[in-house]
This record gives sequence, structure tokens and C-alpha cells, in this order.
Amino acid sequence: MATPQAHHGEIAAAPPRSVNPATEEVLKTFEFHTAVHVEAILNRAVSGFRHWRGISFDERAGYLLKIAAQLRKHKASLAHTVTTEMGKPIVDAEAEVEKCAWVCDYNAENGERFLDDQRAQTNATETYLSFLPLGVIAAIMPWNFPVWQVFRAGAPALMAGNVMLLKHAPNVLETAFAIEKIIQEAGLPEGVFQNLVVSPQQIDNILEDRRIAAVTLTGSPGAGSTVASIAGKNIKKSVLELGGSDPFIVLADADLDAAVAAGVRARFANAGQVCLAPKRFILIEQIADEFESKMATVAAGLRVGDPLDHNSQMGPMARADLRDGLDRQVQSSIQAGARVVLGGKPRGGRGYFYEPTILADVKPEMSVFREETFGPVAALIRASDHEHALELANDSEYGLSGNIWTRNLDLARQMARRIEAGGVFVNGAAASDPRVPIGGIKRSGYGRELASFGIREFVNVQTVWIGPAVAAAPPGGKAE
Repeated sequence: MATPQAHHGEIAAAPPRSVNPATEEVLKTFEFHTAVHVEAILNRAVSGFRHWRGISFDERAGYLLKIAAQLRKHKASLAHTVTTEMGKPIVDAEAEVEKCAWVCDYNAENGERFLDDQRAQTNATETYLSFLPLGVIAAIMPWNFPVWQVFRAGAPALMAGNVMLLKHAPNVLETAFAIEKIIQEAGLPEGVFQNLVVSPQQIDNILEDRRIAAVTLTGSPGAGSTVASIAGKNIKKSVLELGGSDPFIVLADADLDAAVAAGVRARFANAGQVCLAPKRFILIEQIADEFESKMATVAAGLRVGDPLDHNSQMGPMARADLRDGLDRQVQSSIQAGARVVLGGKPRGGRGYFYEPTILADVKPEMSVFREETFGPVAALIRASDHEHALELANDSEYGLSGNIWTRNLDLARQMARRIEAGGVFVNGAAASDPRVPIGGIKRSGYGRELASFGIREFVNVQTVWIGPAVAAAPPGGKAE
């Protein structure tokens, strides 16, 4: 049976290569960096940090705006690289690049405000809090949004005065080097952003290195556990975003057409390879048959094909092993009693395509309910009422996001507070946005990215107390 880790986990530590998932053509093979090369990268990062932390917010903002301009300038070529390496439809790849420019703009415009000194009322003459950069941040990023994930973490970290080492997924290294080149063309000082092409063992050793101040990872629970263990052993900050099995609750009074349209878009976008996306569709009995019928009709009309064709709405999955793992989950669930409404198998011919799939009559013991399905598979589950729907929604080891569809907004607000997830979206599909934080609980990870919460993850919140005291000390004297 496929494990939830499969979509983010490492391929075997053979020399990494990029393969076009639509044609199965090998595009390029890479060599791992040597120990000497890694040492030089780490030393450049330390030197880069000494300079970068000392420049003003205005200067850092200027660099981020230049990066945004370079991203827009190279949008077509970068999107083409993304599509050929991991199969995302070209239209979506172009939108992803544009979103990266937006997150750079947003942090350039708001970073100083988020990190400005804060005054505190104490018995001192003056007390304030400063938000100071930590140093070299190791970023271990996945392949499913190979540009967005980098800038989602990178833009706020750089704006805060940190520098970054990117260890990207081994199947999207062409994209990683394209990103590095774009940042270089924006004129950032040497050492502020660098790629690492390293094996799992090498990255473990790098995380142990005292020159690494903190680590951020978007990946599987297995990868997150490993990284968190290393960070914890070495007393380093870590932020983990580890995927999810998001519930999509549809109550009896919902606008079904809107819910179906949003559900199909969200579930089958990027061939279903999205962490922050509905995977378990929890439907109130009264509307379950109608929702199922409407969803099948809309999903059956998706244009699946060459991801470089601007008319394609869904391309292949990123790798053969991911497609095969997903199929094991589907077949296991069918054998356990799930009913195939649509699809249910890989598409024949070349490329790692999987049919848009809808499974109904899904029960909690089935793979497609219990595990994360990282591919174009929607699991339909029936609930007797909203209390039952909440019980099913929370019956998961994940807690990234959730969705509620209802016209009763008071009820939606009450339900949102009871959903065990980092974000809840009412009458709309889950989506990341630079203006609000993203992150999970339970096995979906910890920490937050984006907005003011994200930019403060990798800073030292330093208290500065300036005496003499102007009032009596609080009870308890000088005890800590």
C-alpha cells in the first residue's frame, strides 16, 4: 500500500535526474555536490549573512522587488521548465510564477512593519522587542509547487535578514537552478541564496552543522520527523508543513453548483498533487446523491493531456512511483467496498497519467480516507448531520485545512472553531495567500508561513530593557 510519505519522500540516492512526466524522457542528470563544494557553499552563506543582516529594510525590500521583476520577466521560460519537469499544466505554472512575484512584492512592502521594534510597558525607563535574523536557513522543498514553495518560505526569510540554502527535490533541479539564476540576476549579494544538490545523508549532515541556524521543510510526516529530530537534537528552530487529508464538508443548504465547481477545481488541480486541497468530501445525506452526480459530470469533462498545451486542465502525475502508489490506495479501497463513480485507474500510453477518479461509499477504514491521497482522487463520504460531519472531518491524523459549504454562516463559524486544522475556508476552496498564515497541526506539522506570523518564525525575539527601574519590581523579586 502506498504510504502518505510517497509524494514528498526522497527518490533513492542515485544521481538525481529530471524526467518529463508527460513523455518519460530523461531531461538531465545531475551530480551531487562534493564535500568540498558543500563547505564552500556554507562558508559563502555565513559571509553573506554577515553582510545581509546589516543592510536596511529598505535595501532588502529593493532586492525583493528586483526579484519580483525578474520572475515576471522570465515567467514564460521558468513556467516551461516547471511543466516539463513535473507535469503541471503550463497555465498553472505561469500563475505559480506570478504568485511568487506577488509574495516578494508583499514582503517588500510589509516586512519592515511586521518586524519593527515593539514597545512594551514595564518598570524600566524603556523596554522594547526587536526581531533579529537567525542566520543561515536550510530550506528543504518539494516538487509539487517547485517555485511557489521556495518563495513562500524564502521571501519572508530574506526580508527578515536571513540567508537561505535551498535543498530542492531531486526531480526538479532544473527549476532550482533557474530560480537561483533569477535571484542572481536581481543582484543579491553573494551567499544570500544558494542551491544545494545533495543526498539525504548529506542534508542530514548539513543540518547538524553549527553554521545552520534553522530549517524549514515542506514534505511528508516521515521526512518531517527526521528533520525535526535532527533539529531538536541540535537545538535548532524548525518549521514543518507536512501535507494533509483535508475535509470538504457540504451541508444540506449549500450552493451545490458552486461547491461542486470549487471542489473539482481544488481536487484535480496539479493532478491532485496539492497539500492544501480537499481530499475527503463529507456530504450530508440529503444532498449526497446530487453532489455525486454533479461532481462526476464536471470531473468527466476535464481536459487531460499534454501539460504544455494551454487548453489542458490536468497533466500527468510527477513520477511513476507516485502514480503507482496512488493506484494501490485506490485498488485497496475498492476491494474494501468503495464504489467507482469515475476513473479508478492509470491512463494507458506514455506518461504518468492517472484518470480523474471519484470513489463513493468511502468509509473511515479505507486507504483513501485514512491516508493522504496525493493524486487526482476524490473520496466521497456520507454524514447524517453536521455533528457527524465534524466527527468524520476530525477523524484524521492530519490537520492542515478544512472546507465548509453552507448558507448558514453562524453555523459555519461555530463549526470552524471545532475543526482541527490550521485553516478553515467557508464557501470557498482552500488556498495560500501572502496576507494570511498557512500551516497545520497534528501530523500536518507546526509553525506558520506567510503574513506577519510567517516572517517572525525565523527571528530572535529579543527583549531590550533599559534601566533604571521607575517603579517597584513585581512580587517575587528577581526570580526568573
